[in-house]
Amino acid sequence: MLKLEPRPESSKFWSLASPVLALGITVILGTLLFAALGKDPVQGLRVFFWEPLSNGYRIGELLVKATPLLLIALGLAVCFRSNVWNIGAEGQFVIGAVVAGGVALMAGKNTSGFIVVAILLAGVIGGMAWAALTGLLRDRFNANEILVSLMLVYVATLVLNYLVFGPWKDPGGYNFPQTKTFEAATQIPRLVKGSRVNIGTLIALAGVAALWVFLFRTRAGFAQQVGGLAPAAARYAGFSSRKALWVALLVSGGAAGLAGALEVAGPIGQLTPYVPAGYGFAAIIVAFVGRLHPVGMVFSAILMSMFYIGGELAQSRLGLPKSLTGVFQGLLLFTLLACDTLMAYRLRWRPAPASSGPAAPTAMVRGTA
Repeated sequence: MLKLEPRPESSKFWSLASPVLALGITVILGTLLFAALGKDPVQGLRVFFWEPLSNGYRIGELLVKATPLLLIALGLAVCFRSNVWNIGAEGQFVIGAVVAGGVALMAGKNTSGFIVVAILLAGVIGGMAWAALTGLLRDRFNANEILVSLMLVYVATLVLNYLVFGPWKDPGGYNFPQTKTFEAATQIPRLVKGSRVNIGTLIALAGVAALWVFLFRTRAGFAQQVGGLAPAAARYAGFSSRKALWVALLVSGGAAGLAGALEVAGPIGQLTPYVPAGYGFAAIIVAFVGRLHPVGMVFSAILMSMFYIGGELAQSRLGLPKSLTGVFQGLLLFTLLACDTLMAYRLRWRPAPASSGPAAPTAMVRGTA
């Protein structure tokens, strides 16, 4: 019999091995899924895990999708390490894109390329402002930040739809719900000619380094984590749990808003109803698969972007629904949660106790007269 036995302390080995095991189980479950759908499992896995890396252009597309995931996950890591559960990064991403798009629409034919700086700053401010709504309700009224931030996602989507269906709708766009295409001056500078990879990738990598220094090499980073995890201990040490709340939400919102600005002024080039791509929710998985560590989240962001591209290829080549991307993301999250049990518990094999048979009858000796 297998039994879970509590460990005396959390296992450092399984804290690193659990995501690897979860990925392996996800691959196995994916193989069974492809077989159940009547597709060649080898071809299906090849589409998800090999095709996105098969040439330089596809690697570039991988980085394009990994960039917003990584940026949002970096901000969410600050929240989760501070015990602030911001589930509404998708809404902050959308509002950042809306505010950045509003600045981009102001550009004309002769606008300087320096407007890109204003666009990115507008995205950061928009995301921070949207996250501040959650912070205000949590700070002043003790509202649950999970519910508030999640509900604000739908409000942000409604704001976007109102603008692209109404005031910002392109009059020359054949009645499609979208803004006009942004001017060339607003385009985020690209790193490689012939590829959509832009400076957002460098910004995300700089964010990785900045977060590592902040969390592990500064007193403020230490105070941030203590203020969220143990408010009483933080107050005793002179740290403010209220400050930890605001820093976590503003950093997270700013990172999500920056990702939204990079998305609309980069690959998309305009505002459409399809700006909400689910990056804000997928980044939660990226953060936890990467163990809330800046370096770990780089690899998990690449893995998650492989799921996005693999889902698109599976749709075009295998005739499978694009929602298969979400299936793989969900499988990875649930298997990770299951494998994380091994951090606090160990499996022990205990043989079942042998069942004793019926007692042998006692022979009765009868004397003869």
